[in-house]
Amino acid sequence: MSMNTKPDTAPWIDPDDDDVEWTEDHFRRAAVYVGGKLVRPADGTWTRPGRPTLENPKKQVTLRLDPDVIEKFRATGKGWQSRINAELRKVLGI
Repeated sequence: MSMNTKPDTAPWIDPDDDDVEWTEDHFRRAAVYVGGKLVRPADGTWTRPGRPTLENPKKQVTLRLDPDVIEKFRATGKGWQSRINAELRKVLGI
């Protein structure tokens, strides 16, 4: 018996060969192409819907900050970018 034998695994089944039933929700979330051009990107995945659309979505910007400022906020853990946003809102009085 060789030390390099692989464990037995179930045979791979091609998902394209399976009869997958599309629901109305799948069609609603699917990407839409017209003439090879993407006119609406997909929302979510096959099993999970995407995030709900926000009334006032945040905008991505490029901002240069001092390294010590970034390190201090990152040290506070997950959500540090939102905390920078909150601090800016406080300073601006909004």
